[in-house]
Amino acid sequence: MQVTIIDYGVGNLRSLRRGLENAGASVAVSADPDELATADALVLPGVGAFQECVTNSEPFHDVLVEAAEDTPILGVCVGLQLLFTESTEGAAATPVQGLDLIPGRVERLPNVETKVPHMGWNQLTIETDHPIIDGIDDGEYAYFVHSYAAEVGDHTIASCDYGFDFAAVAANDAGNVVGTQFHPEKSGETGLTILENFVAFAEAYNDGEHVPA
Repeated sequence: MQVTIIDYGVGNLRSLRRGLENAGASVAVSADPDELATADALVLPGVGAFQECVTNSEPFHDVLVEAAEDTPILGVCVGLQLLFTESTEGAAATPVQGLDLIPGRVERLPNVETKVPHMGWNQLTIETDHPIIDGIDDGEYAYFVHSYAAEVGDHTIASCDYGFDFAAVAANDAGNVVGTQFHPEKSGETGLTILENFVAFAEAYNDGEHVPA
């Protein structure tokens, strides 16, 4: 199964590529919109500020919105945040607009009882079924590095508690667009399972099995 990582100048592509290869994927890295438009599966990474990631990824927004109709997409960290409707990070008056592929708003983590940014290992709570979390149980740990996240909502697959419950894994209505707030490539066996699940899901999806189990 070939998976294409979108190279828009933001994110640690080397470790993500290695993680996907360990998960059994053949991995390409591309900044060519034409190549991305024909990819069998896409991964949208992200590190840093939301506005910077929006600006850098703008040449690929149309490709991503169109691909969301019939292509498996995985967002990682800020890559997941970009999939949501909007974010308050860097917003002076009105929220910064995301891709709106998953409904919801990304907001700053509360720092009343916790330190922000949220850095380190934390536990997952499964909220609903999706192939991306097959074999993942409540209480398993994943590695987070972030200051913003979306609240738990109807599109949350797994949540995490850090001052408040936020979406650690979320997906669109169709289930083919999914993302993780944590870094699966840095999350040990749990992260490898997530990546293996995405690769298997993408392969099944491209074989015509479009409905998440």
